[in-house]
Amino acid sequence: MKIAIVTDAWLPQVNGVVTTLLELQLGLQRRGHGVVMIEPSDFRRFACPGYREIELAWRPTRQVEQMLVQEQPDAIHIATEGPLGSAARAYCLRHGLAFTSAFHTRFPTILAKALHVPERWGYAWFRRFHAESSGVMVPTLGMRRILRDHGFDKLRQWSHGVDLNLFQPASGADLGLPRPVFLYVGRVSYEKNLEAFLKLELPGSKVVYGVGPLLERFKRAYPQVHWRGIVPRAELVNIYSAADSFVFPSRSETFGLVMLEAMACGTPVAAYPVAGPLDVVGSSGAGVLHDDLRAAALRSLEVPRDKARARALEFDWQQVCETFLGHLVPAHRGSATPVTNLSQKIHKLR
Repeated sequence: MKIAIVTDAWLPQVNGVVTTLLELQLGLQRRGHGVVMIEPSDFRRFACPGYREIELAWRPTRQVEQMLVQEQPDAIHIATEGPLGSAARAYCLRHGLAFTSAFHTRFPTILAKALHVPERWGYAWFRRFHAESSGVMVPTLGMRRILRDHGFDKLRQWSHGVDLNLFQPASGADLGLPRPVFLYVGRVSYEKNLEAFLKLELPGSKVVYGVGPLLERFKRAYPQVHWRGIVPRAELVNIYSAADSFVFPSRSETFGLVMLEAMACGTPVAAYPVAGPLDVVGSSGAGVLHDDLRAAALRSLEVPRDKARARALEFDWQQVCETFLGHLVPAHRGSATPVTNLSQKIHKLR
């Protein structure tokens, strides 16, 4: 089967959405499916306002249509709501094609924090974007409840996974810093609530890997923090393994893939008890969730590392791919074929 995945988030961006889609592409191809990635590198681009390191496709409507006409995919999945996702959605609606979509990022919350746009306005726009989707894939139960409360329907749970072959405990890993080492990996941006971590009075060392629009401001405000920028993904294995606690301060995640990567390397998580951490860590004992982030960070030092690893083993990519395939719908013109019928077709093609 040929599957078109349309995404505004792609390499060289470094984030959970890109990582998830890369793993999904590889997993589908291993199962013998053709995957057509419609992503920004094939288009003229412009810098995203407020996030200049992110480049978006410029006026991609005609080119997206040409690509979909040429490829004639059996199923179309719109992974993001940016210019490419909007162009693919418009094409599908114009030609009576069915598609699925995904809610990967809480942009209404980001817009509210960065631009002071009322959060309800953002959710209203995104609800309209996804309204014609045959199924909106959402990574956690917590996020599904939030979207349902904002009037979204046709929600389909699709958890994410972690590369367990890459992310595993590295013996003897050491960052050469005073211990305990409290680590954060991710974007240094408005929605990550990173300052909640930076302000904490903690023993040992705080280390941040990542870039973003707030990086220079935070580097000036918190010179005692070890700012390490970004590194190749494979190097994160030693970094996670060398940390004593992975502190995840965000209150606005749809999932939080970096938590899984850290746990897969045996590093316990400290986070707030909100959607994302509640689904990834929950009551597994792989970390500590508490409204007092300092208390969570200190208590996480007592969590056995094998317990963190054991929880990560529950998020295997094989099941993630199977669930994704089960949620797809055929893109045939005017099709109203139920999801289960396409699942039967998928099994026949394997």
